[in-house]
Amino acid sequence: MLRGLDKQFERKEDGGLYFVKRIWVPAYGNLRTLIMNEAHTTKYSVHPGADKIYYDLQDIYWWPGMKKYIALYVSKCLTCSKVKAEHQKPSGLLQQPEIPEWKCENITMDFLEKLPRTSSGHCRSTDQICAFLSCP
Repeated sequence: MLRGLDKQFERKEDGGLYFVKRIWVPAYGNLRTLIMNEAHTTKYSVHPGADKIYYDLQDIYWWPGMKKYIALYVSKCLTCSKVKAEHQKPSGLLQQPEIPEWKCENITMDFLEKLPRTSSGHCRSTDQICAFLSCP
């Protein structure tokens, strides 16, 4: 399973097995879940996302597929899913746009140039817009 990585394991004086100076966490019982739970639901953190948890744990622990396991763990967190749902706009019903009966007879094109700066005073990435107008 670890294909050639076994040479990078080292047993330390404390009896722990280390992989590139990080504690190797075996798939024993729910040890990995316990570590992820501790990192995700402590009193002093507000349910951090998968990237933050991985960033915090990667210096200390290691196991195969660690990032994938953390992402899966966070995706199953009910508290996180409720919070995300509260911050999203409720989606309405889809509505069919009107389909025109006739093709346009006239199409005009114009360039709008020398646009003003934004309200905060920044320049836009372009000072021209090409506008197309269709008339029946």
